[in-house]
Amino acid sequence: MKSKTKPNGKKPPAEEKKQYLEAEFTKVRVVDFDLKELVILPREIDLNEWLASNTTTFFNLINLQYSTISEFCTGDTCQAMTACNTIYYWYDERGKKTKCTAPQYVDFVMSLVQKLVTDDDIFPTKYGKEFPNAFESLVKKICRYLFHVLAHLFWAHFKETVALDLQGHLNTLYAHFIVFIREFNLVDPKETCIMDDLSEILCAPAPPAPAAPSSPTSAPSPSSHNHVTER
Repeated sequence: MKSKTKPNGKKPPAEEKKQYLEAEFTKVRVVDFDLKELVILPREIDLNEWLASNTTTFFNLINLQYSTISEFCTGDTCQAMTACNTIYYWYDERGKKTKCTAPQYVDFVMSLVQKLVTDDDIFPTKYGKEFPNAFESLVKKICRYLFHVLAHLFWAHFKETVALDLQGHLNTLYAHFIVFIREFNLVDPKETCIMDDLSEILCAPAPPAPAAPSSPTSAPSPSSHNHVTER
């Protein structure tokens, strides 16, 4: 039985090797400038306005990115919302914990965020209307959920993303999002640490284009794969 195949999008179901860390994939981006410059608060813009604008944009882009592989994310293929060694559970408005499939979880996330960003009392669009006192905490909640979706995309659906030749878009979106949430301390580092290996690679300045194709290198597999965290 073969344990490996060429990195052409037809890898075995188990992504133990973390295909997304291989150099031939991490070097692919759709932009090559410093993302930090994109996220810094402009002097003439209100912080909440900036957070609202960027959060809405990330929601739309992550929703779009997920839609490209949604046919592969089913109750059979993704029976739990997983990323690395973590299983995410959904907590409803009453705090009730529910284990659900990944597509159910993503649907809960996208429905909730859609409801929030289109609520004019929370994300005001009319001039002079105040943001609610709880606005920043809601943005943090949204960003935490969006991170879960991005992490699942890399962990469970990177091979499909490569098959569709969309890894450059996913890499760039992820790096932009991580730089943004770090700039404004929107997500607890304990929440994002499961993807730190990828974050450190993608959030570094984009490498110069190589003169000749180089052979892919694989990151070592962590030894803690059997330890599962529940959130």
